[in-house]
Amino acid sequence: MISLTDSSVARGITLVCIGVFAISVNDLLIKALSGGYPLHQIVFTRTAIGIFLSFLMLHLEGGLSLLRTSQPGLHVLRGLTLVAANMTFFASLAVLPLGLTTALFYVGPLFITLFSFLFLREKVGPLRLGAIVFGFMGVLVMQEPWRSGSEYGPAWLYALPVIAAALYASMAVMTRALGVKSTASALTIYNQLMFLVVSSLFYLIVGEGQADPGPDSPSLHFLLRAWTWPTAEDWPLFILTGICNGIVAYCITAAYRMAPSASIAPFEYIGLPLAIFWGWLFFAEWPALTTWIGCAMILGAGLFVFLRERQKNRPNPARKYFATRR
Repeated sequence: MISLTDSSVARGITLVCIGVFAISVNDLLIKALSGGYPLHQIVFTRTAIGIFLSFLMLHLEGGLSLLRTSQPGLHVLRGLTLVAANMTFFASLAVLPLGLTTALFYVGPLFITLFSFLFLREKVGPLRLGAIVFGFMGVLVMQEPWRSGSEYGPAWLYALPVIAAALYASMAVMTRALGVKSTASALTIYNQLMFLVVSSLFYLIVGEGQADPGPDSPSLHFLLRAWTWPTAEDWPLFILTGICNGIVAYCITAAYRMAPSASIAPFEYIGLPLAIFWGWLFFAEWPALTTWIGCAMILGAGLFVFLRERQKNRPNPARKYFATRR
């Protein structure tokens, strides 16, 4: 047990901010690479690099013996859920603006509270249920259903980051319900192994682009285009995605181990202004008014849920969600 002193909370906040910064850079790099490489190739490369950092953490925590588990099936299911969430999120990232995609993804904590109420029978009062409804109304505002069409493509593209958030939330609630007991580095390695397996299967099945529908379907084109050997200019970007992957795994997990989630989880939301900034700086993307309004509604609802959890002195159900981010 770690004594929850002011210094430990401060270190936790610092680590979570570093981790969120690394997440935002990782998303930026993947969006930048999406124009020339398939998603499964990017995922395979960044995971192959990042897993070395995870094994280093495992060594520091106690060695390979920590990988032993009595629940291998659960680890596989967790890993597959995480892979599906990542693939869904990044498929939308290739088409939608970075800030909009990130904002839609931040309904994840609301999904966790909702799923905990529906499936774990945890008590959720009317105020938090109202906050969940308010947050999802923010999603609808960003989708602009009153318009006949979207400049980014079909309306279902807006659903992809929301589906990704629901998948992350499902993994978090499943973990809490089944009581997985493993070190953070072991959980990270199991997840990364699933990424390697799934991306390798993609390469074996569609790695030559035989299922690629072409650029008319940009999300599927990003997912299914043929593997291409990276250029000399792009190799540093691939390497940096792997480094960011390792940094995220360490910083987010360490932050939640040394400080209470209710104290540091709200700092996860700095990822949204960072995403908007990167989108403006590198892709000339500036959110529409409806995106700003929807962002405010989602962030307000999420922060309200966190504050209510803290006020009631209950374990925050979003903890596992944030500890297993991309």
